[in-house]
Amino acid sequence: MRHIFSKQNRALLSELVRTDFKLRYQGSVLGYAWSLLRPLLLFVILYVVFVKFLKFGAGVPHFPVYLLLGIVLWNFFNEMTVQSLGSIVGRGDLIRKIRIPRWIIVLSSSISALINLLLNLVVVVIFMFVNHVDLLRTTLWLPLILLEVYLFALGLSLFLSAAFVKFRDINYIWEVILQAGFYLTPILYPLSRITNLTFQKLIMLNPMAQTIQDARYSVVTHQTDTVYRVFQGGWYEFIPFIIVIAVLLGGLTYFRSQSKYFAENI
Repeated sequence: MRHIFSKQNRALLSELVRTDFKLRYQGSVLGYAWSLLRPLLLFVILYVVFVKFLKFGAGVPHFPVYLLLGIVLWNFFNEMTVQSLGSIVGRGDLIRKIRIPRWIIVLSSSISALINLLLNLVVVVIFMFVNHVDLLRTTLWLPLILLEVYLFALGLSLFLSAAFVKFRDINYIWEVILQAGFYLTPILYPLSRITNLTFQKLIMLNPMAQTIQDARYSVVTHQTDTVYRVFQGGWYEFIPFIIVIAVLLGGLTYFRSQSKYFAENI
């Protein structure tokens, strides 16, 4: 444990995070501002199309904040997994030249995404103030919900980054999965719009659907359908948490088994 969090590893991690930020917005006129503008522009487009024209948010209190929070959490998951997927290959020269813990490279990408998430949550707070959203006691649960999202994304990031070293098609497959996941997860629409209870239950087994709905319940409105409400108690409500643990342990195991071959396969 001391070796993992040694002073040298902490310094290397810090340097990699700073480098990721510099490279990501290098040559951009607006620079770091894009980390805030991207989710906001997406929110405006989706809000106009799905709320103003298709009336998806009818009956949901504070739906603009409800929608924005879902977009922010999904963007974090998307950004973290996509950036981490190519992180090992992107640092191939560094891996071949210097003996460093491989996991630090993936962790640095995840921390960069986490910083963007925190900045975007500041925007969510501003929207809450503008929309007169009451501060709920359940907001205290939000850090634990964010931790669950992070661990789920970290497990996938470890697996994807290791698999991408050998199978470059993973990049395209993951893009399709993310696109499908965005529409299958109740981000643009309230879960209540799905009238088939069986389909509702299947959707809520997805940890991202469960965490987004829990976050909305905790922060925006208690009228949000959560995994507890959908399954009406019982052990089924724990399945998303079991999936998160399984993905994290599976990602760690696969990454560790493949990391010794990174230098020769990149």
